[in-house]
Amino acid sequence: METSAAWKSMFEGWPDVIERKGMVVTAYGEAIPFQAFMISGGLLLLERDKPDQFGTRKVILSYDQICAVRLPTPMELARFQVMGFQAPI
Repeated sequence: METSAAWKSMFEGWPDVIERKGMVVTAYGEAIPFQAFMISGGLLLLERDKPDQFGTRKVILSYDQICAVRLPTPMELARFQVMGFQAPI
């Protein structure tokens, strides 16, 4: 699976048991904290809880620009199985 398709799949299938809060790291090296998100085709809409230095709270990003997603919620790894993650064999 192509990386952008994997990110898209992850955000489209984000389960209710995992809080929709975290940080997206982009290909530009920007870290974008988010408290909510919405999806639309090949784009992801992120909502910040505080405006950035330019006063913006919303960011629209293509999935191919995502390098990493960081999650602040302390959870057991097993809870991520609903997102398709599994222990190595």
